[in-house]
Amino acid sequence: MVAKSADKTLKDVFVHALKDIYYAEHAILKALPKVIEHAKHAELKKGLTSHLEETQGHVSRLEEVFAELSLKPASVRCEAIEGILKEGDEVIGEFGASPAGDAAIIFACQAVEHYEINRYGTMLAWAKELKMNSVAKLLKSTLDEEYGADDKLTKLAESGENREGIVQKAAKAA
Repeated sequence: MVAKSADKTLKDVFVHALKDIYYAEHAILKALPKVIEHAKHAELKKGLTSHLEETQGHVSRLEEVFAELSLKPASVRCEAIEGILKEGDEVIGEFGASPAGDAAIIFACQAVEHYEINRYGTMLAWAKELKMNSVAKLLKSTLDEEYGADDKLTKLAESGENREGIVQKAAKAA
């Protein structure tokens, strides 16, 4: 029996969010190889490849969360990540071949990172409130990695070879 809307709990919305981010992580896993292929800057390619491996770990951690809750891993379609990834495809399609291509990739990837930071941060707060300590620990590990990925993208955009980052190089080509 499905609980009526008025009977839903924080745990119910947590489980929905868990299924949502599980879908999102799988969508990101599918999208990243194409983004890596378009990247020209060696450090950007390396960072995205590393994040692809991290994302596989995020999926594994989410599966651990499902197990902690005695649930089978499942997903619900996430319109938010679909939109963010679609916009990323459009931006990379429009700018990917230009001198600003790597800057466009960073723009698109940071939108994904900020989405994930939002989701994992909220879910971490809920897990703590629900006294799900082992779940909170798993989510915190992923949240820390998402912050790290965002930070690496920012640093790569701002500085790099010869103290001239991807964004500066793109601006000079203008």
